[in-house]
Amino acid sequence: MHVLLIEDDTLVGSGIRSGLEVAGFTVDWATNAEQARLLLAAVDSDVVVLDLGLPDTDGLALLREWRRQDNPVPVLVLTARDAVADRVTGLQAGADDYLLKPFDLDELTARLQALLRRAAGRATSLIEHGPVCFDPAGRQVWRDGREVELTRREFALLAKLLYARRAILSLEQLKDALYGLDTDVESNAVNVHIYNLRRKLGPGLIRTVRGLGYRLGEPADIDRGGPA
Repeated sequence: MHVLLIEDDTLVGSGIRSGLEVAGFTVDWATNAEQARLLLAAVDSDVVVLDLGLPDTDGLALLREWRRQDNPVPVLVLTARDAVADRVTGLQAGADDYLLKPFDLDELTARLQALLRRAAGRATSLIEHGPVCFDPAGRQVWRDGREVELTRREFALLAKLLYARRAILSLEQLKDALYGLDTDVESNAVNVHIYNLRRKLGPGLIRTVRGLGYRLGEPADIDRGGPA
């Protein structure tokens, strides 16, 4: 899953990015509002972490701008502004969650996972899809009750598909979820990860939609195979 991090403090930003990448997220990092606008337009972000004290624009103004444009991306506001009035203002401006600095990285990760879960319309973090069981918090996947080892990219790809339910995702959307903008990748890199997930969890787990992209297969069809 892709996180757009907007934080002007280099030390704080590098720590957040490193921690979120260890937790399995793909992170692109903007240090000001203008970079954030460009990145949000260029990358299919699943969730935004927004600092309010940006050097060129107040973070709340940026958030209001996105909501006026009907951009529904979940936004977690991360700030040192600790007054109740500030939190209320942030939530009224369109924030989905609010976390005060200093913060615990585990709490930030848990809150982002909760935002993604709610955005996907899911009540619990554990996702079952036919014989496949997925635990984003524990970063574990089981097939028929037996744990399956996935690479970081394979786990991220599975998460993107499961949270999207059966929506069709383009190759570019999957690439953004796995790599963001900072990584140069081979043209067939996403297809390699799709092949590996099918091999490990079932050939019908991911369905190819010709000319459009990919979607999650039906639970009953996971073992039946499908288009490559």
